[in-house]
Amino acid sequence: MAHIQTVALVGARWLANTVKSNGVGPGLRILDVSWYMQKLKRDAKREFKLKHVPGAAFFDIDRCSDQTSPFDHMLPSESQFADYVGSLGVGNKTHVVVYDTSDWGCFSAPRVWWMFRLFGHGSVSVLDGGLKRWLQEGHPVTSGYRKPEPVDFQARMNRSWVKTYEDVLDNLDRKVFQLVDARPCGRFRGIDPEPMDNTEPGHIPGSISMPFSSFLDPSGRLRPTKELTALFRYAGVDLTRPVCASGGSAITACHVALATYLCGHQGASVYDGGWSEWYARAPPEYVISEGRGKHIFRGLRGEGLGMTG
Repeated sequence: MAHIQTVALVGARWLANTVKSNGVGPGLRILDVSWYMQKLKRDAKREFKLKHVPGAAFFDIDRCSDQTSPFDHMLPSESQFADYVGSLGVGNKTHVVVYDTSDWGCFSAPRVWWMFRLFGHGSVSVLDGGLKRWLQEGHPVTSGYRKPEPVDFQARMNRSWVKTYEDVLDNLDRKVFQLVDARPCGRFRGIDPEPMDNTEPGHIPGSISMPFSSFLDPSGRLRPTKELTALFRYAGVDLTRPVCASGGSAITACHVALATYLCGHQGASVYDGGWSEWYARAPPEYVISEGRGKHIFRGLRGEGLGMTG
């Protein structure tokens, strides 16, 4: 399957034909990578048990993460990632297709797409439009599940694609990379609430707002490359220069990484701590907000860390 290793998006029809011809196995694995903010009160695992693409396994973003961090689903180590995806039947020669069941059509899938690439696995694709598009086209779903046979997976992290709090803080002066924030505009501006307790909305100084939803068309599919390129140009993002993506907790941030990849910029990095870490650690003057400001929750830093996207 070498000819599809670098294809970032696959269509529902292609995947349905592959499933129909019994193409799911060691050479192709389908992963439901759905993840929801707590306020939505949706249980991704339970929904998977009720309905998923035939042959799919469930990838738990919170489980495949650094369990020692006070922040949500921070990246796992190389060995943790290797062990987890190997348990799902993914080897180094496996083509992986990821999707989620969001009403958006695409929400958490880019995060896992980026994680595979980060850990050295380029043969990974997002199902364009997710389960939403799959159902719109009339393809079958199932509640049946057979656990894949575990295989060996070797991971090697590209550490240059991950930015820390210190990297972003240093960049305020150095301006080595452009920081693009994928949260909804109201949260970026500081006028709509954050979904995480004890966190005010706002943004990192100098960052650029590009809500993840702007990359999607009404059906939930990624916009054509020409439109994506125009969106970056309009936002003032120079795709010939380094780009770092940020979000609430680096879920939607990976939409920026995927969109830049589709535009030919293959090395976008991600601030893994995102706004949840920045708000908890940064001085008040580095929280830019049109709203009430950070001082209200200053004494509550680091408490009640929830799921923010």
